[in-house]
Amino acid sequence: MGLQKKTKIAYLDCFSGISGDMCLGALVSAGVPLKHIKKELKNLPIEGYSLAEKKVKRSGIEATKIEVKVADSPPRAWKDIRRIIQKSTLSPDIKDKGLRIFKSLFEAEAKVHGESFDKIHLHELAAVDCLVDVFGTLIGIEALGIEEIYSSPLNLGSGQVKSAHGMLPVPAPVTVELLKGIPVYSAETPHELTTPTGAAIIREISSGFGNIPMMRIDKTGAGAGSRDIKDRPNILRIFIGEGKPSEPAITVIETNIDDMNPQIYEHLMDRLFKAGALDVYLTQVIMKKGRPGIKLTVLCTDDKRQKLIETVFRETTTIGVRFFRAERTVLERKIKEIDTKFGKIRVKEARFDDGVRATPEYEDCKKAAKRHNVPLIEVIRQVRKSLG
Repeated sequence: MGLQKKTKIAYLDCFSGISGDMCLGALVSAGVPLKHIKKELKNLPIEGYSLAEKKVKRSGIEATKIEVKVADSPPRAWKDIRRIIQKSTLSPDIKDKGLRIFKSLFEAEAKVHGESFDKIHLHELAAVDCLVDVFGTLIGIEALGIEEIYSSPLNLGSGQVKSAHGMLPVPAPVTVELLKGIPVYSAETPHELTTPTGAAIIREISSGFGNIPMMRIDKTGAGAGSRDIKDRPNILRIFIGEGKPSEPAITVIETNIDDMNPQIYEHLMDRLFKAGALDVYLTQVIMKKGRPGIKLTVLCTDDKRQKLIETVFRETTTIGVRFFRAERTVLERKIKEIDTKFGKIRVKEARFDDGVRATPEYEDCKKAAKRHNVPLIEVIRQVRKSLG
């Protein structure tokens, strides 16, 4: 069976968390010359920093450590960071991703401290080294030609971390805010393993979280963290190669209902789709004491889970739901528009290795049937005939 086309993908193993300098180190270790990153960073209007690389060992494993040395950097507001990025001559794609990363940092910081987005100033996160980490990482990804990135769940660490606001618990509040909807855990290592910068980067660049997708590994790299931790190699590993990107894991939400007016289900399904559900369906079931009931099933991405659960509770009579994560495989698909005797109709194409399966879009066919006053079945038949 033909799945999605092969592409250049990368997998980040965050067994020991993730930070900006670890991202840089992993990419340099995987083959991006540091001099290339330095050259491209000159397109960003910032000064007062230097970059150096060295080989270190973490729990006996060799890794690349990138050191970013900077002079004092004043706190910056969003408008300052945005001006720096917009004035740069980096590629449009890198500028766009960098803007999104820093915007998410400012939004998280503003929410945690209860201040407005426009007035919040970042301290450590707005320093020159953060700009270098973020844009150096994006430059490295582009240099390696990586098209899709996937990641393991993130190890957060534990304990305390020093910040401009004093001592904070690990994970830091900003880190937690940035990682909503992303699978995380703590191995009880008494250090901050995932930093806010690392969290913001992985939130933007990763297409999914879970196990290593099926791929042929061509290159590997290891970026070192600052500490040499006793119970684990403090490194971020990257695997690069050709593969068929896996669809991100989904969440399946279910509940059984036997005491609700069935007229409500149409409204419920509409609300769930508007809240981000990938699919919603109803299954007739026989419940305890022989009562007929309905099993409601909702499919969604992990980040939409909580919102959809709240919708189910608000819009139905249920008092409990169950949910679990599931893997899925999908065909490569696209929508194209074709000309028919009833006008333009969209068609969904699903591609196999040995062919294409095309299906007319139901809503387009229904509108055409009403517009031309012909049976819907006739419109669908004519569209299928046009497809050959």
